[in-house]
Amino acid sequence: MPKVALYSIDGSQVGEIELSDSVFGIEPNTSVLHDAVVMQRASLRQGTHKVKGRSEVRGGGRKPWKQKGTGRARQGSIRSPQWKGGGVVFGPTPRSYAFKLPKKVRRLAIKSALSSKVVANEIIVLDTLTLNSPKTKEFAAILNNLKVDRKALIVASEYDNNVALSARNIPGVKFVAADGVNVLDVLVHDKLILTKEAVQKVEEVFA
Repeated sequence: MPKVALYSIDGSQVGEIELSDSVFGIEPNTSVLHDAVVMQRASLRQGTHKVKGRSEVRGGGRKPWKQKGTGRARQGSIRSPQWKGGGVVFGPTPRSYAFKLPKKVRRLAIKSALSSKVVANEIIVLDTLTLNSPKTKEFAAILNNLKVDRKALIVASEYDNNVALSARNIPGVKFVAADGVNVLDVLVHDKLILTKEAVQKVEEVFA
């Protein structure tokens, strides 16, 4: 089982914690990680792009000239695609880009992401994380105590409004509850900071 240091919010080490091999100690599968990131980013696309086809462009109800006898090519509408101001051929229309991966693949992806943080020594476990009130300054001091000066993902066992409000104004810092941990967030952030209770909850879900 991988062992990592256990810290308090003042930055001092208070012990060690053993992490589950089946969640934090597997060989990261880069192919599955790639598929999971593509799936998440595709699901985030709005897909609201839209252009007008020839049936939607205003005008063009009358045939511009008669079919024969003018010497020019026959035309049925001034809103045909070859005309200036005409409709767009095969243009984008609103759609959903979302797709799903099998459940076992998604589980393997999140375990690979968590394990990669352990391998890279980019995981910090806190014995507890509580704030009496929303204070960005206090939360910034905690990060400073932990020597975290890059993008960080904070994970607690349950959603804590005080922590969430304190973290949201710090650039590059994101707070989620343990049940909201996902592959994209784990990989995008340089540091993964979990509470001891969050580790236990993640292990219960994914072990």
